[in-house]
Amino acid sequence: MAEDSNENKGKGSKKKLIIILAAVVLLLGIGAGAFLFLMGDDGSSEASAKPARPTEAIYVKIRTLEGRPMFVAGLQNATGTQHFIQVYAEAKTRNPAVESVLNTHMPLFVARLNTLFTTTNPDSLRTVEGVRALQQEATELVRRLVNERGGPGDAVEIVLFTDFVMQ
Repeated sequence: MAEDSNENKGKGSKKKLIIILAAVVLLLGIGAGAFLFLMGDDGSSEASAKPARPTEAIYVKIRTLEGRPMFVAGLQNATGTQHFIQVYAEAKTRNPAVESVLNTHMPLFVARLNTLFTTTNPDSLRTVEGVRALQQEATELVRRLVNERGGPGDAVEIVLFTDFVMQ
């Protein structure tokens, strides 16, 4: 009878050990679930762990009304000397909606950029910094116009001058 009692104690302690282990695993599972819930995990952690593939760049040539791919503007400096610039411009975006707005309202973009180019001081365009400043002004102008026409203006990354000549 003493042997039966030892066997029952051995079985009882094994049962207790299994129950304790099951409770610990259950508590760990509940704790992990609560942690994920409280941290706001919506199941997209796997998707956010993968880097998003950037969309392809879209380059839209800004063309004059006659379809020419360049602007030609006459400029005059403070001393009255006449200069000319020729600019090929393209807007870079990754959003097809911007491409649509640019193509739909191309005459407006051309007119506003013509005004910008013709009112620029030619002396400022003698330096790389001056040309970059004009490029930045053109980018801000195009962003604003895209935004005014219902497009995502901030999706215009930059207006590139693919060719720039000044005489």
